[in-house]
Amino acid sequence: MTRHLQNDLQNLKGMILSMGETIAERARSAITALLEYDPELAQKVINGDSEIDDLEVRIEEECLKILALHQPVATDLRWVVSVLKVNSDLERVGDLAVNVAERAAYLARHEPLGIRLDFARMGEAALKMVNDCLEALVHLDTDLAKQVINADQVVDDLNRDMFMALQELMKDDPAVIERAIHFLSASRHLERIGDHATNIAEDVLFLVEGIVVRHQHEEYE
Repeated sequence: MTRHLQNDLQNLKGMILSMGETIAERARSAITALLEYDPELAQKVINGDSEIDDLEVRIEEECLKILALHQPVATDLRWVVSVLKVNSDLERVGDLAVNVAERAAYLARHEPLGIRLDFARMGEAALKMVNDCLEALVHLDTDLAKQVINADQVVDDLNRDMFMALQELMKDDPAVIERAIHFLSASRHLERIGDHATNIAEDVLFLVEGIVVRHQHEEYE
């Protein structure tokens, strides 16, 4: 590996990790805004979307520059390809955080539904997946990546439970339908955050082991 390629790869690593940390913080803020009915925090997340978009473009441009200038092979090539894929998934997590914040901004202007919805647990589970997949990427930790993949089922189950609870509520009281739909949407967005964290974990496995596990459905023990 030439010194210039090594420097560019290190710079790329710093960029993708910085983006990941920023997006994890935005996702946490969006979930907090939803739980605490905080419209100002929700609006802050919404306003920050353009910053995430700019970061995605910069990282993509850096990847393309490395591919064009250095023509990396083997592990170095897998790293650049993996970053391109992780970059896209992280940007989508950022978009989903904005979507949650938009639901939070709406719900903050209305009365609570009056039933217990376990968004705190679901939010923490999704955030843990995001943080763990980034940790797996930093340390090329395949065991942690596999834990993230397995954890996706927990978020899926919580999303299903949320749907069932809100469906029953809407049947019993049509007056809450509009608010309930916003909660359903927020739940779905959190479930999708978990899906993108899973994608990143799968990219870590590809990077380290050179295997493609996407679309496979086995559990990793």
